[in-house]
Amino acid sequence: MHIPTAPGYASMMKQGAQSFQGLEEAVFRNIEACVELAKTTKSAYGPTGQNKMVINHIDKLFVTNDAATILRELEVAHPAAKMLVLATQQQEQEAGDGTNFVFILAGALLENAQELIQMGLSVTEVAEGYEIACKKVLELLPDLVVSKVTDVRDKIQSTKAIRPAVMSKQYGNEDFLSELIVDACLATFPEKSHFNVDRVRICKILGAGLSSSNLLQGLVFRRCAESDITEAKDCKVVVYSCPLDALSTETKGNVLINTGEELKSLSKNEELLMGERMKAVSDAGAKVVVSGGKVSELALHYANKLGLLVVRLNSKFDVRRLCQALDATPLPTFTTPTKEEMGHVSHVRTDEIGETNVVIFQQLKSEGSMATIVVRGSTENIMDDAERAIDDGVNSFKCLTRDARLLAGAGAVEIELAAQLKTYADTFSGLEQYAIKKFAQSFETPVKALAENAGMKATEILAQLYAVHQEGKKNMGIVFKPEGGDPVISNAEEAGIFDLFLLKYWAVKFATSAACTVLRVDQIIMARAAGGPKPR
Repeated sequence: MHIPTAPGYASMMKQGAQSFQGLEEAVFRNIEACVELAKTTKSAYGPTGQNKMVINHIDKLFVTNDAATILRELEVAHPAAKMLVLATQQQEQEAGDGTNFVFILAGALLENAQELIQMGLSVTEVAEGYEIACKKVLELLPDLVVSKVTDVRDKIQSTKAIRPAVMSKQYGNEDFLSELIVDACLATFPEKSHFNVDRVRICKILGAGLSSSNLLQGLVFRRCAESDITEAKDCKVVVYSCPLDALSTETKGNVLINTGEELKSLSKNEELLMGERMKAVSDAGAKVVVSGGKVSELALHYANKLGLLVVRLNSKFDVRRLCQALDATPLPTFTTPTKEEMGHVSHVRTDEIGETNVVIFQQLKSEGSMATIVVRGSTENIMDDAERAIDDGVNSFKCLTRDARLLAGAGAVEIELAAQLKTYADTFSGLEQYAIKKFAQSFETPVKALAENAGMKATEILAQLYAVHQEGKKNMGIVFKPEGGDPVISNAEEAGIFDLFLLKYWAVKFATSAACTVLRVDQIIMARAAGGPKPR
């Protein structure tokens, strides 16, 4: 048996494996990677945040200040930084917004932890202190609630609550967009069940400006009708997930044709068969036929003859959504539909928006129906950014249906939490008090980012905010004036700037959890990468 000459466990692994351990090699390296990445998104925080130009692995261009999109498209490879990215993705799923806040807070926690470790505290003491502080923050949050949406179905109250989420992505268009989003959400919010974000769809059509965007009850598809008939009202719809074509059998067969008459009769039989099938669909009461595959010339000929409107959808997801909206069953084979399998639509029509042909399946407002926001814009990038803002707004509405409590925004909550945590830290006699104080200090980082991105002096603003909060004015934050000009320190509640309670609750939880996970890593072992030598 071969006895390894090299010392340690490294000799037991394949050649090419890597290992880093200890504070210098593992902990500080991980912290530096996370802090560098957090600095990248810090300048994109808040309504005056700068945009990032990101070109992803397939050369698609993104111009956005949405941290979730930036981090997703960058495809971060560093294992520690990836943990923070996963925390932001979790925040996106839970609250729909606040991803940048999670990333900045986690980065600040790690940066402050590095100072404590260099001072001589152990990683365990820092992580424990952070967890105590996080627990205290979650206890303090309910006391900082400034308002509550009493009725989610009230348009004015809901618009006020989701406006800040839209404002951080689309500063200047927040009033128009938030009204549009709330209208779409209320149109699809059923009386007796939960709100489903998938029921609000977005259709992007190039041309005009963002203010030309509008809401349609139902679904909009960017395509033409296949048939000559372009409109149908109050009718039955049959949806096929297969092509409208002659059925092809699974086995292959040869047909021997000797004369021209035999060839004629063969094609005649095919025609008759297709005619009978289309007639059966028409007799069943359907006026609109939707196909998930190609539509043959023969099927189209009989559809025009029988007065059927034929629409072809390429995407199976579109077919599924349409079935959901019309309450229809997608049929996998070209057969005659039963009454239960067919859906119902109020109005189907083809239209032209800008220079784009669309098919609109319009439904009268009914419980749990679908709504489509038609987003207009002069470039694809503008429309993509508007789509992200709308997504955040819709997710914020979903959060509102789960917990209607609101906190003061504009950095007011962060400063108040920081002030209260510093007082709380003094009640401890052990080393964890330093970690709790650093946790409190980390809450200053998002407020500094807000001030710096607005072109203000961050240190001055922090001192002024602490001073007013010391006087008992808990809702004071950095407020941007609607008429323009420099932001001022003012009452966030009176200015109508709110943060959702759930958004802050989950953000603090995820940021602390991610930071503590990174801190508790003391060794990185990387096996040799699979495959041969790397290409140059």
